[in-house]
Amino acid sequence: MRWRGRERSENVEDRRGLSPQMAIGGGGGILAVIVMLALKFMGAGDGVQQMAGQLVNNVQDRQVQQAPGGEGVDDDHREFCQVVLADTEKVWTQIFAEQMGIDYIAPKLIMFSGSTQTACGQGQSAMGPFYCPGDQQVYIDPTFFDDLAQKYNAPGDFAHAYVLAHEVAHHVQKLLGYSDAMHAVRSRGDERETNRHSVRLELQADFLAGVWAHHAHRNFDILEEGDMEEAINAARQIGDDALQKAATGRVDVHSFTHGTSAQRVRWFKKGLLSGRVELAKPIWEAIAYEEL
Repeated sequence: MRWRGRERSENVEDRRGLSPQMAIGGGGGILAVIVMLALKFMGAGDGVQQMAGQLVNNVQDRQVQQAPGGEGVDDDHREFCQVVLADTEKVWTQIFAEQMGIDYIAPKLIMFSGSTQTACGQGQSAMGPFYCPGDQQVYIDPTFFDDLAQKYNAPGDFAHAYVLAHEVAHHVQKLLGYSDAMHAVRSRGDERETNRHSVRLELQADFLAGVWAHHAHRNFDILEEGDMEEAINAARQIGDDALQKAATGRVDVHSFTHGTSAQRVRWFKKGLLSGRVELAKPIWEAIAYEEL
């Protein structure tokens, strides 16, 4: 994949080297929050409360800037994430304007190590990359790229790009209302129904990642020989059936949350070849699992 030396997104926050406490403000940040809350309950005016709020932001900014391995580090992982995110921003801004007539609001990507605080709770490296609808941010510990190659036998920079594009696709789903529909299903408490809709959501994200790849290559000529095979192999290696069989030796379709290897490959390829975002709707509306 052609990514070195290309335009980078500014919507990447590097928390590597920060403790989870520092990532949300550390000791000084906690003190500032306490002061702000005390002022609020004491009836302080809006101007004073705004000053306290600015204090919180200033403390957090200083801690991120001073953190070892944080914002001062400019390594391959950071450049790669910034370049891929920039491509997603340009592609989805164009697609939203041309195909849907609405504005695209880009997410922030948070790089972290170990664990970090999110609006969806404590994020852990063991969870792999994830999207939090609560704060509309993508989270990744870049060591996952090593795991993808070593544990899942899916090496290659375009395999990494597919993973990031999949998580950004969850943000696209949030903007289009699919994430809220998923939340409504989950709130009903039916585990099997929740799993079935989770599969739809994840396969739709695979499809949208393919749509992104289609337009990114057409616009920026990013693909090199073997890149498509890297992404397709990654989709194949992280199917529910492949992961379950490797872990337990058996497969339980009712516990699937992401779809089979064949399904993930099929929908990623369909997005890659078509580039048509409107084809994402039938994935969510599929009546039977077999239709996917």
